[in-house]
Amino acid sequence: MTIQTKASSSRSNSLFARKSASRAVVLIILMLFILSVSSIFFGASELTLAQIWQHLQQGFGGDKDFIVWQHRLPRTLLSILVGASLGLSGSLVQGVIRNPLASPDLMGISAGAGFCATLLLVMLPAAPTWWLSVAALLGGLLAFSSIMLLAQISQPTPARLALIGVAISAFLASGINFLLVIYPVEINTAMIWLTGSLWGRSWQHIPMLTIIFAVLMVISMYLAWRLDVLGLGEETAYHLGVSVKPLEFTTLFIAVVIASLAVSVAGTVSFIGLLAPHIARLLFGHQHRILLPASALIGAIILVTADVLARSLFAPIELPAGVLTSVIGAPYFIFLLSRYKGW
Repeated sequence: MTIQTKASSSRSNSLFARKSASRAVVLIILMLFILSVSSIFFGASELTLAQIWQHLQQGFGGDKDFIVWQHRLPRTLLSILVGASLGLSGSLVQGVIRNPLASPDLMGISAGAGFCATLLLVMLPAAPTWWLSVAALLGGLLAFSSIMLLAQISQPTPARLALIGVAISAFLASGINFLLVIYPVEINTAMIWLTGSLWGRSWQHIPMLTIIFAVLMVISMYLAWRLDVLGLGEETAYHLGVSVKPLEFTTLFIAVVIASLAVSVAGTVSFIGLLAPHIARLLFGHQHRILLPASALIGAIILVTADVLARSLFAPIELPAGVLTSVIGAPYFIFLLSRYKGW
């Protein structure tokens, strides 16, 4: 099959034709904007539109200052950034490994980041916030490197590689549970964080994640056409002038970094890195030039929606957003496994 034929097939498999794809992206951005504005209204304390507008105009200060400026607004922005980061990471991992079952959480990145971050939380609870990001990054890199080393040795099928990731994730999760049992005094902070929650997050997390996400998004877009060529196979990509190994290393490094930083902010929010690329691919096809930003936007929509539901369904009790993403993502993962025939 020629490159042009494959590209045509990719477009025909999407719900939107090329001409209407830009309109669909605009609709997704509009949907994300509406959900983000709506998320400021939901929570244990009810606020009217006039009250929220008044406090946004006034800036900091006033009786509802904490709710609007210190709680809901930064939380909404972090939901967008974390969801977009996980969506982008999942799209990059699936693009390089060419495995539809791959995602940051199923490849052990989230669990590795969660284990090292938990270790830091229970051992050094007074450590600066940025230490958490460094610990999560190291954990994500170590876990992912371990899985890829095992993959190099055993050469598994995509489904078996996903199961290796699940096994490594389960092993690291047992390590997290061990730490929580050994250090019961510090358990509350770690438990809220580990379940994948944006509760208690503030403005201090936003600048770092915004800058790093923006930089890595630009680099990812620069690599987009190379990832399209890589989708034709390593040998074909090599003969078309793509440096395969440096491309794979760079792309996977970006995926691990952005997913680990997202975990350091919101904990282990599961399945967004799996769901968002699949939905984006269904809507827009396989061309990374649009698949990468679409995955990021859809990841943001999923997490903003999950966070709004998490604090509204049983208000004033608040559920972790990661619980809701797992409720949707786990059955979808089982569905993907049931469809996969290459065991």
